[in-house]
Amino acid sequence: MTTPENTEVRLPLTPERVLRAAITMADEQGLASLTMRALGAALGVQAMSLYNHVANKDVLLDGIVDLVVSEIQLPSASDPWKIAMRKRALSAHEVLLRHPWACGLLMSRVNTGPGMLRYIDATLGCLHGAGFSLPVADHAWNALDSYIYGFTLQKLNFPFEAEEYSKIAASYLPALSAKQYPSMHALTTLVAAGAHNGIHDLGFGLELILDGLERVLARGEGL
Repeated sequence: MTTPENTEVRLPLTPERVLRAAITMADEQGLASLTMRALGAALGVQAMSLYNHVANKDVLLDGIVDLVVSEIQLPSASDPWKIAMRKRALSAHEVLLRHPWACGLLMSRVNTGPGMLRYIDATLGCLHGAGFSLPVADHAWNALDSYIYGFTLQKLNFPFEAEEYSKIAASYLPALSAKQYPSMHALTTLVAAGAHNGIHDLGFGLELILDGLERVLARGEGL
């Protein structure tokens, strides 16, 4: 006889639950691990049951990347445009570090889910409201996102940790002849001595882009 104590309550499947489980699997095991069979097993169902909630693997991938984009802070209309774009960029970088697989999907798929559409619309609206024409605003947000995605991928794939940098730099010094590679030798000496951390700085490049856009607007080229 089944009693309340030994009855297992199984939550019903929903598209949201399927997508959230897929994100967890991709975060923990990598995107290559995300198969319909493995996802079904993680949810305690047969893979075929998933197709009642996501039509196919492409829909699944589109859905999980859209949920990731929804985590990014949207530009606020109450902020000056540079502050709004800076907050947006830093938020996007943090979100993509949490979901290391998402950059590849963002760059390789046509993403038209509600999260992405809100993200783009808010970004265009912020830039257009600041005085940029829609075509220039389009170029601006694409330039920002190209930088953010590239910087994030570089950080995710960098071969050693920040705290190892000075030690690694010191190990390379003997191979960098001061005569043959004077600038590299001098810079590596600074890093090895701890006088320069050598770590790539997201903010440095971001400010260059934002300042450049500000100059475009000031010259009237954003109209």
